[in-house]
Amino acid sequence: MTKASTATTINAAEAAHFGALAADWWDPKGSSAMLHKLNPVRLGFIRNAIDAHFGGDGKTRTPLAGKSALDVGCGAGLLCEPLARMGAAVTGVDAAPENVEAAKAHAAQSGLSIAYRAGEIAAQGLGAFDVVSSMEVIEHVTDPAAFIAELARHLKPDGLLLLSTPNRTAASRLFLVEAAERLGQVPRGTHDWDQFLTPEELTALLHDAGLEVVDMRGIAFSPMKGLHLSSNQALNYILSAKFG
Repeated sequence: MTKASTATTINAAEAAHFGALAADWWDPKGSSAMLHKLNPVRLGFIRNAIDAHFGGDGKTRTPLAGKSALDVGCGAGLLCEPLARMGAAVTGVDAAPENVEAAKAHAAQSGLSIAYRAGEIAAQGLGAFDVVSSMEVIEHVTDPAAFIAELARHLKPDGLLLLSTPNRTAASRLFLVEAAERLGQVPRGTHDWDQFLTPEELTALLHDAGLEVVDMRGIAFSPMKGLHLSSNQALNYILSAKFG
């Protein structure tokens, strides 16, 4: 799973866009406010997927003790830090050096040991991991198929892959791109709707890389519940996968 690769998937313009936001990535009221609202919902799914895959009982605070985790497109570490608190030896890789520096600084403040690297995942010389995650990233890369293949290359044969991404629907164009950017919920230029993948498209890419979807849930919004896991995948969805 770890033979050398020269895959290039970083979109330089996208990396620069997110790198420019690094300074306030951890501010829950800043430019990444939506990610702070999204993170607890994603973590609920992720914890359940980890327990189901590795046979956890849902009670221990460190279900990833003795395991390794790789978060690709880690930003400033919003998922790396919870994975580390679950007991994993965590590596985070991001396209933007500014994000990696912000991630290192916050991990130090939090007393967490996380290995952060900047650049192409293929160029890092990393081995295989028990858990590989990539949240809201695949819609920003230049070659989604090569990106999925690279994630698979870093996943142990019995490992767990976790992905989330917006769906390409009329609803996501209206609410995630037009409304969210106009209302300042996300910075302008964050999303290119044409780059969104449908669940069927992403499932096919995973299949081509030898992976099968284990579970997939929508992340929906309602005035009463806010952001929550749902059967409605029209806006955003999150999935777990493993080698077939």
